[in-house]
Amino acid sequence: MIKGLYEAHLPVRNLKRSIEFYTSLELELAYETPKLAFFWIVKGKSWVGLWETDKVETPYHPSLRHIAFHVDIGAIRNAKVWLADRGIEGRTAFGFSPEEQPVILPNRPYAHAAVYFHDPDGNSLEFIAPLDFKVEEEFDMMSLAQWDQKHV
Repeated sequence: MIKGLYEAHLPVRNLKRSIEFYTSLELELAYETPKLAFFWIVKGKSWVGLWETDKVETPYHPSLRHIAFHVDIGAIRNAKVWLADRGIEGRTAFGFSPEEQPVILPNRPYAHAAVYFHDPDGNSLEFIAPLDFKVEEEFDMMSLAQWDQKHV
């Protein structure tokens, strides 16, 4: 029945600034009102809604305001440079500094590589790339560089 995630919503303080930010991530603006904007993640299949409000509070639990964008492994290898070119800094996640990322997540059934960053309102964003590696047993998270030394 369920085919995937269609939409997610995030609160933002300044819609114009957020539209500029999400446009810099190369997402296409699908719909806009004075207090709401939707961006296609995959046109016609999934989008993110940004709602301007003065009730954007931090700290918060990241599960409440987090979006992971699916990318391929080639994009994840270049993600830090790609983000830096747009003036976006990475953030520490799971004890790994931005310099140590991408990080390998031992999610079952397959491992994933991920890079973490924030939008202008502190919403948690992630680029995540599934790896062609079935997780048979638990292993510690590691950087992609460490992973490559063991698996390439």
